[in-house]
Amino acid sequence: MSLFLQVVSVSKAVEEVRNIAIRCGDEPVPLMEALHRILAQDVRADVDIPGFTRSVVDGFAVRAADTTGSSDAIPSMFTYRGRVVMGAFADTPVKPGECIYVPTGGILPEGADAVVMIENTEQIGGEILVKKSVAYGENVLLFNEDFSRGDVVCTRGKKLSPRDIGVLAAAGCIQVPVVRMPKVGIISTGNELVPVSKKPLPGQIRDVNSYVVASFVREQGCIPIFFGIIRDDRDALRSVIGKAAAECDAVLISGGSSKDDRDMVAVVIGELGEVLIHGIAIAPGKPTIIGRCRNIPLIGLPGHPASAFIVLIAIVSHLFAGMTGKTENSIRVVQATLGQNVASSKGREDYVRVAVRDGIATPVLGKSGLLNTLVQSTGVVRVPADSEGLETGTRVEVILW
Repeated sequence: MSLFLQVVSVSKAVEEVRNIAIRCGDEPVPLMEALHRILAQDVRADVDIPGFTRSVVDGFAVRAADTTGSSDAIPSMFTYRGRVVMGAFADTPVKPGECIYVPTGGILPEGADAVVMIENTEQIGGEILVKKSVAYGENVLLFNEDFSRGDVVCTRGKKLSPRDIGVLAAAGCIQVPVVRMPKVGIISTGNELVPVSKKPLPGQIRDVNSYVVASFVREQGCIPIFFGIIRDDRDALRSVIGKAAAECDAVLISGGSSKDDRDMVAVVIGELGEVLIHGIAIAPGKPTIIGRCRNIPLIGLPGHPASAFIVLIAIVSHLFAGMTGKTENSIRVVQATLGQNVASSKGREDYVRVAVRDGIATPVLGKSGLLNTLVQSTGVVRVPADSEGLETGTRVEVILW
């Protein structure tokens, strides 16, 4: 295998991971367990929503035309004809010059076409003074105004929010068709790594990446499967990657992606399957590997947590989207103004850590191996590959951590 990186663009890398992503199968889950799952099929309303015309306020059901010109100074007088009981129809229809009290959510009586809010009325004996005019349909939700029977209420590929769960409940969707959550194998490599529970000796570092990667995997709606720390031993690495590929839908391997005589992740992936890409025009994250084994995607991430996280955002998120069919971008962004110049090398995408305060994004500078810039920064700003940098005052999109 060549000792030189064959660098490709970020867009080419994204295209490649999309090509090798195999969509996971579907499964039904109870409505109460569907939160944050990816919808596998369109869901349609099984009834008209609402199934009746109803009031959206506490007030008096009237004919809107009868309120024309009503005001505090010159109120209109209506004959009070009783009240609507929740879940029941009014005993009598509303006739010209009459009104019926209706609570929020109550069925609009026959003959009425609007509701006057109770605070805009005054009762005097058997009469109601209306002090504000209303238009046709005001304060009323009409029959099937929300959804008609058969309408799509939630579309395939949507990550279900609490709001979506409510809509699915209204549509009668008790069992929700969702995409099976992909199982993602996580492997950390390197003789220098020790478990987080162990105090590192000189020359050792704690295994941070397993936790960074697993947290991102969970955030993306996937299930992390840990395969531990693997030393720089080709046979051991081959064995664990093979095992992970057999048990998971994708495998993420951190460390061992740089090109030197010691690192061997690319070599082992090539032995087990094929290396599709080794080297992306992105900083940080250039030595990233994209490959596959038995059609299972294998991604070799840089060893430094910040570099690995950039690759997760820029590349791996697209792999997960392809596997789940998710149509919405789950990466959170905010708009800000750049507080100082940012230099970049043309021909690669640079991801610059920034801290955002009062709408100003200030670069957080530091050596590439520092962890403190992760907690001091709010997120990163992407500098396009065709740019030599961004100037102070430029409006930028900050990708939040």
